[in-house]
Amino acid sequence: MSEQAHSQTGATEAPTAGAATDDETLIAVENLKTYYETDGLRSNDPVKAVDGVSFEIERGETLGLVGESGCGKTTLGRTLVRLETPTDGQVSFDGTDVSTLSGDDLKAWRQNAQIVFQDPESSMNDRLTVGKIIREPLDSYEWKTPRERRARVRELLDLVGLRSEHYYRYPHQFSGGQRQRIGIARALALNPDFVVLDEPTSALDVSVQAKILNLLEDLQDELGLTYLLIAHDLSVVRHACDRIAVMYLGNIMEIGDTERLFTDPANPYTRTLLSAIPTPDPTADRERIPLRGSPPSPQDPPSGCPFSTRCPMTVRPEEWDDLSEELWDRIDLFRTVLRERARGADTLGTRVRRTIGLDDPAADFEEIRESTFGDVTVPEAVAVEVDETERRLADGGEPAALAYLQDRFGSDCDTNLPAAHVVDDSGRTSRCHHHREDVAGLDEPTSARPDR
Repeated sequence: MSEQAHSQTGATEAPTAGAATDDETLIAVENLKTYYETDGLRSNDPVKAVDGVSFEIERGETLGLVGESGCGKTTLGRTLVRLETPTDGQVSFDGTDVSTLSGDDLKAWRQNAQIVFQDPESSMNDRLTVGKIIREPLDSYEWKTPRERRARVRELLDLVGLRSEHYYRYPHQFSGGQRQRIGIARALALNPDFVVLDEPTSALDVSVQAKILNLLEDLQDELGLTYLLIAHDLSVVRHACDRIAVMYLGNIMEIGDTERLFTDPANPYTRTLLSAIPTPDPTADRERIPLRGSPPSPQDPPSGCPFSTRCPMTVRPEEWDDLSEELWDRIDLFRTVLRERARGADTLGTRVRRTIGLDDPAADFEEIRESTFGDVTVPEAVAVEVDETERRLADGGEPAALAYLQDRFGSDCDTNLPAAHVVDDSGRTSRCHHHREDVAGLDEPTSARPDR
């Protein structure tokens, strides 16, 4: 927000933010990684919360960031404002690499990038008055005189729809929506160019959510703000965002224009997210794409496509092209069952029992086989592979069986990270091997797949 914008609204002069022209890139992220070191009994591998993401945010734009809980959305947002230190990669703010800033340089830059936290209650000190909470950033940067700081706080209260007499009240005296307005006022105190909105409406009632979203849009138009809006509610991002980035397991799977992404999703993971949006009419005829299994651990992600272990549209190897879609689906289910069993077996008790011969990993294999393939015709070539899987399971447990299935039925999806392919004339990109020229177009998932 410029000094001119303040004068037009009759506001007190605010701290000056970095100047830049319209329609330019404000945030440029390149191969950003944020890992957390661990010291576990079984593995010292780091948790890969953000694992090599690249994107840009234009000045004045709202970029939405969506994905399942635990996919790295909040970590990415916190890394952009340097509340988390990146492990690798680069974050450029208005042409300056801020990922390497420290000390006074980092403090000076932080005036330009702020965050509104998800929980409007726990993100505030209940022992401080609202005036002191909003004034803290101004005091930290010793902005002007104490009198002018108090005037700035009252101006901000008015800007977010609160009254000046609220200055001396405490957070517990306000509703959830009002507390979120206080958080927004605090984030705007130093006149930033860029604001991360970390699920700013998730803890609020629906009617209050709309008011907060409208407030944020009005502030963006009035002050020229740039937003990264993190949300799990897809209706919120569709209403508020210019573009959307879809995140899974620390990776951005698809990013592009909001309406095009909603009306013609290019990535299999985006399709599954959109299919989960509830509709007012429970009898409506719409396809729900179920996902099997659990998300992999960010400490041990897949070596290929991050979504490969749950994707209903994996690229099959040429050797098995003649298999029916239903049978290939059952093979995929078979691998998922063993993968989930491997997770349950990776405990100290199970390993001890197997070491002393009290636990046979292949004891219930026939039951798994019958429930997976019992109602479909299995050709001899596939039956041989299933028999060999049983032998590998008995000799080496789930890891050996899964390694064999990977060797026989695995594809590029399991071993190679797909490139970010441009999928339309708007520049929207998607990470999926189906977009390669040597692979047919994105297949539709089998609607009859059971959600087991």
